[in-house]
Amino acid sequence: MSRVGKNPVALPQGVSIDLAGGLATVKGKLGALKLPISKEVEVKVDGDKVWVKPLSESKQARMSWGATRANLRNMVEGVSKGFTKTLEINGTGYRAAVQGKNLQLNLGFSHDVSYPIPEGITVKCEKPTTIAITGIDKQIVGQVAAEIRGYRPPEPYKGKGIKYDTETILRKEGKKK
Repeated sequence: MSRVGKNPVALPQGVSIDLAGGLATVKGKLGALKLPISKEVEVKVDGDKVWVKPLSESKQARMSWGATRANLRNMVEGVSKGFTKTLEINGTGYRAAVQGKNLQLNLGFSHDVSYPIPEGITVKCEKPTTIAITGIDKQIVGQVAAEIRGYRPPEPYKGKGIKYDTETILRKEGKKK
């Protein structure tokens, strides 16, 4: 029994969902997203709520039940509010800047790192040490943030590197004499 799947997804004002041909299309003020619906679950729209139910008691149907409901909820939130991940850069001389469709990262390597910004994602650098990644697809926003963080993950001794703003770095004690 899925604890997540039992609850309905509430549709806020200005968000519509269309179920046709095994594809759910969610449209809102920020854009539209599509999700292929598994043959193991049934999706119904009832007023301003979306219900997901499994078609059988198989393990695959129970797994798809909660996952489909969570994905639909993320799509509804994405097209109505959007998602944002913020990264912080720590280290002497480390900085970031947006140049056209690329994010230029100066991370202490011999050459600057140029990261191409994917379609549907907005990257802003308010300060040279913060990067704000915004988009309507939660998966793509998280993936872009993880790829940027992967260029220079934070190290435990001085805390230098790129980290999420909510992340805490466990610091280690250095050498002793």
